[in-house]
Amino acid sequence: MKKKNIFLVALALLGLTSCNDYLDVDSPSKFSQDFIFSDVDEASSMLNGVYQALCNNNTYGHGMYTTFGLNSDVEWTPASNETQVASHNEYKAFDCEADASNLLSMWNAAYATIERANDFIHGAERSKIVEDLSETNADKRAQMLQMIGEAKCLRAMNYFDMTILMGDIPFSLIRAYDADNLVFPIVDRDEIQRQLIEDLKSAAENMKSSKDMKTVERPTKEFAWALIARIALFRGGYSLRHGDSTTELGEMKRPSDWKDYIAIAREYSKKVIDEQTHKLTKNWFDVFIDECNYVVNYNDDPIFEIPFTINVSGDWGYRTGIAYNLTSTIGETWGKTRGTDIRLNAFHRYTYDRDDLRLNAIGYWTYENRTPTLMRNQRYNTSLKWSKLWDKSARMSVDAEGGTGINFPYMRYADVLLMFAEAENELNGPTDLAKDALKQVRERAFRGTANIGTTVDAYCNETDKDAFFKKIQNERAWEFAGEGTRWRDLVRWNIYNQVIYKQFWLYYGVATQDDNLAPDYWKYPKDIIYKTVRANDPMADPNFPNKSLGQIVFYKNDTYGYDNKWSSMRDYESKEDGTGERDIMNAEIEATGSGWTRALTSWFTWETSDGLPQPDCRLSVRGYIYTDESGNLYPAGMPQYNNDDVLNRLPVLRYILPIPRDAISRSNGTYKNYYGY
Repeated sequence: MKKKNIFLVALALLGLTSCNDYLDVDSPSKFSQDFIFSDVDEASSMLNGVYQALCNNNTYGHGMYTTFGLNSDVEWTPASNETQVASHNEYKAFDCEADASNLLSMWNAAYATIERANDFIHGAERSKIVEDLSETNADKRAQMLQMIGEAKCLRAMNYFDMTILMGDIPFSLIRAYDADNLVFPIVDRDEIQRQLIEDLKSAAENMKSSKDMKTVERPTKEFAWALIARIALFRGGYSLRHGDSTTELGEMKRPSDWKDYIAIAREYSKKVIDEQTHKLTKNWFDVFIDECNYVVNYNDDPIFEIPFTINVSGDWGYRTGIAYNLTSTIGETWGKTRGTDIRLNAFHRYTYDRDDLRLNAIGYWTYENRTPTLMRNQRYNTSLKWSKLWDKSARMSVDAEGGTGINFPYMRYADVLLMFAEAENELNGPTDLAKDALKQVRERAFRGTANIGTTVDAYCNETDKDAFFKKIQNERAWEFAGEGTRWRDLVRWNIYNQVIYKQFWLYYGVATQDDNLAPDYWKYPKDIIYKTVRANDPMADPNFPNKSLGQIVFYKNDTYGYDNKWSSMRDYESKEDGTGERDIMNAEIEATGSGWTRALTSWFTWETSDGLPQPDCRLSVRGYIYTDESGNLYPAGMPQYNNDDVLNRLPVLRYILPIPRDAISRSNGTYKNYYGY
């Protein structure tokens, strides 16, 4: 957290006592409710308890985007087990069970936040401060209504994200204390999302703008509108619906009133745009660098950031970024990082235009005691948007690991622009308004580059509706890589099973050198020439966020068309430039005498020593499609990939997570799992 101090209040102050209901959340008592809501400062302290719950590592602290960030053509975490692991928690491989580890923890954390929000909203809406309409009470009433709006936004976030992960779920907008039955009913996701939209519409009317709040660590009117647009876009999209039988996988459907919700998404994203409180003024990478340096930008891209507290909450920058391994903390500055809990699909980088500045946030090396070392497994890359290594002041203890306090931007203005462009195109085609929204996102991504007339202006001047929609789909992949949004978008577009199917065959095709499965295989480098340089070396990228650590630069030979896109921050084209470097004219030969090193097959290990595809090229989406060591395809009936015609005959992809077994037990049989769990 940056400028806003959230004090961690005791449960006694919150009026919360333990409750052994099916949700395993805190249940409120009547004690001190009148006292708490008779004063805005006391109410603010209670609201801080909702924020504290929001920051749980099992949900927004990282789990929602790491543990439950499913594989796609953008994010990709390899799996290499032939059979299901004992913990039953391979969510990204679409192979989990109701007793999976982490599942109940995520469920409990989300519902604990919801229960605290329900408790706060109940007391605040009934407070004398809200009921008093006198002019002398106007300021206090406005503050209380703002806090009610914040609590409703935080509640809506949790409910909405749970419906994306789990479909139909228990739902109640009243606190557990007032419920007749603590086993809240399972409610259809369409109805949940409809109610959340209506609830946020009324709340937004009384919320303050970000220009008045001067922070993005608390929900504002613009965030409430943007959240309405996001929920509406998903409400109007596809999702997996179960049948009457618990053994059926279900069917992808969208509601009959879907177009009404696309119109709502258009309306409320347009409200944010018209408010003109957010712009894309800062350079793209600087948005994330600022978050790593605890800088608040309330009038730029971030609209709402999850407000973590340094050394207390939030693992962003520890679990993401560059892995930084240590054998000793003596003389250390930043401390250890894991860096690989959000991984990028190895082929995602090839989809970018060469000049796209967003390539800068793709990582290829780790640090071993401050020395940059090529990642041995280049079957995935890392996302460099957040790292505590970017903190210029190194504010964390060298012994600290998680709890970085680096905020996560739950809602960005770039998302609002692309949501509007998508909804406008769906309803009216690629109008000038839609083109302008897309253009704003593209302009920042190519700011200062040479071919902006082609990459931005001409690119956005699309007249065909379907082609424009495809460009929006691609833009969302490039813009939000590493933020865990891709698989969700693929679901609502009803192409998730197609994308996962093709990604499996792409990995398998490269591993088997099959041009039919991986037609661009010849473009991918089989080896690479690189050099480790100091931070102040002339070759080093001056825009690399850490100014103290060394870097790795990659050789590029334009003469031979050796355009491999393996650069992290930029390509270094070797030439005689007075620096004493030899001019290497052939990137396919061993570099000698110049400091360049050739990465041999240990870096590009797509095959085993037996000539078989690496296990993670066969098994990373095992719950949907895989092969055994002999190349036999599973499950039975899964079609071989011959051409894109097969994409329309694929079985459904079970991405929906099960209700935790413990929650089902506590419901005394009221709840049950579908989708074949």
